Amino acid sequence: MKKYVLAAAACCLFAVAGLNAQSAEKKWGIGLYGGALQYRGEAGDEFFKFDPIRPTFGITAARYINPWIDLVGDFGIGGLGYAGAIPAFSGDLYNFDFVARIKFNNGKWLKENTLIAPYVFIGVGDAIYREPRYLPRTNATVDFNFPVGAGLRVRLANNVNLRVQTAYHWTLTDTYDGISRPGVSGNQNDQFLTTTVGLIFNIDRKDTDKDGVYDKFDKCPNTPPGVKIDTKGCPLDKDQDGIVDADDACPDVAGVASAKGCPDADGDGIKDSDDACPNNAGEAKNNGCPDKDGDGVIDKDDRCPDVAGDAKFNGCPDTDGDGTPDIDDKCPKERGRPNLAGCPDSDGDGIINSEDKCPNQVGPRSNSGCPEIKEETKQVLAQALAGVQFETGKDVIKKSSYAILDNVVKVMLENPEYKLSIEGHTDNQGDDAKNLDLSQRRANAVMKYLTDKGVDAKRLRATGYGETKPVETNDTPAGRAKNRRVEFKIEF
Repeated sequence: MKKYVLAAAACCLFAVAGLNAQSAEKKWGIGLYGGALQYRGEAGDEFFKFDPIRPTFGITAARYINPWIDLVGDFGIGGLGYAGAIPAFSGDLYNFDFVARIKFNNGKWLKENTLIAPYVFIGVGDAIYREPRYLPRTNATVDFNFPVGAGLRVRLANNVNLRVQTAYHWTLTDTYDGISRPGVSGNQNDQFLTTTVGLIFNIDRKDTDKDGVYDKFDKCPNTPPGVKIDTKGCPLDKDQDGIVDADDACPDVAGVASAKGCPDADGDGIKDSDDACPNNAGEAKNNGCPDKDGDGVIDKDDRCPDVAGDAKFNGCPDTDGDGTPDIDDKCPKERGRPNLAGCPDSDGDGIINSEDKCPNQVGPRSNSGCPEIKEETKQVLAQALAGVQFETGKDVIKKSSYAILDNVVKVMLENPEYKLSIEGHTDNQGDDAKNLDLSQRRANAVMKYLTDKGVDAKRLRATGYGETKPVETNDTPAGRAKNRRVEFKIEF
C-alpha cells in the first residue's frame, strides 16, 4: 500500500503543474485519478465488487481534436489479484491506455460547456503484470489489450473538472491468475476492470500573437507584430476607450469607434464637436440632429416631429391643402378658410358649416346661421298654432280653420326656401296608442290641405307625437286644451 500512496503523491505533484483542456480554446488537459482495479478469469470474478478494494492510481493527459473527439492517454498502477484462487495470486499491474473519447457534449446533442458531459471511449492498451519475489512467478508478463468504457466529466470550476469513468480491458492473454487450460471448455483470458474518479485541469498557455502574454491573460490576442503593448497584451491606449492611440482621433479623451475614438454622446457616429445635437442621435445631413418623420425639418424646429409635413408649415402637414396646417386646422380634412381655423363656410356668413344649421343660406349667428324668419310669418304660425281646430275625436279640420291655413299656404308659396314641419299633439285622455294615431292623422290632414292648395309635398313633413310632449298640465281642462294642438315650424 505504501508504494501506491507514493505513486498517488507523485501524480498530484505532476498534475498541479499543469491545467486541463477539453475545448477548442483549451486543447490540452492533464490530471490524476484513483479508484479500484478488479479481476475476472478462471479463478473468479471481482467485477463491480469492492471487498476487498484493490486500489489503483494514475495520471492522464488529453488532447482536444474536435467537438466530437478527444484523444486520451492514461498511465496507472494498482494491485491485481484474487484471494479465493488456488493457488491465490496477487501482484502489481502497470497499465498504459491510449483511447479515443467520443463526447456527447459536441454542440449538437449537448452544449460543449455543459456542466455534466457524458462520453464513451475505445482504444488500445498495454498492461505489465508482476508478482512479488516471494511468489512463484516473478517474471513480468506483458499483455496487449483493448479498453472500452464510459464516463462523465463534471465541471467544478473554470479550469477544473471531475472525471468519473469505468474502463473494461479485453485482453489477448491468460497470464495473470496462473491458470490456463488450453482446449478446455470454460477457459477464458484474464480480464480486468478499472473504476476511477479523477481531477483534470486545463492547460492554457497559448500565445497567438507572440507578444509574450499568454492568451489566457491576453486581452488582445491578435495584436499585430511590432506594436507596443501594455501589461494586458493590448496596444497602448492612453484614454482607455478601446481604440489604440494610432487610430484614435481624440487620443486624450475617451470616445467610441464609430466617431474614430472621439466622444459621441448620442451614438449617431458624429463626434460631439461636430454635432449640432450632441445629445440626440441624428444624421450627418442634418449636422447630427434627428428628423424622426424624415420631412427635412429637424425635430427641434419641427412643430409636428412625428408626422411628415412641409417646411413652410414648420414641418406640419396640410392634408386638405387649404393653407392651414393640420395642427391648427379644426377641419383638417375639409378645405376651409384661414380666418375660420381652416373650416369651410359654404354660404359665407362667417359661421363654419359644422356649426351652421343652414350651411347653404346666409343667416346670423343668433339664428344658428339660418335666415331670420319674417315677423309676419311668425304671426301666421302663431295664429295657426292657436286657431287650427278639428272635429272632436276626429282628423277632420273644421271649416273655421281654413282661413288660418290659407295664410300658411301663402307664406309657403311666397317663400320657396322654407320647409315646414307639421307636428300633431293630444292631451292624455284616453288610450295612448289611439292618441298617437289621432295626432298623426291630424298632422296628415293639415299636410293634405296644404298640398291641395299647391304647396309641394317635398317641402312638408308631418309627425304625430300623441300625448308625449305636453306644453301645459293635463290635470285641468284649460291645460288639456292647450296640449291638443298642431305646431308649425319653419325649417331650411
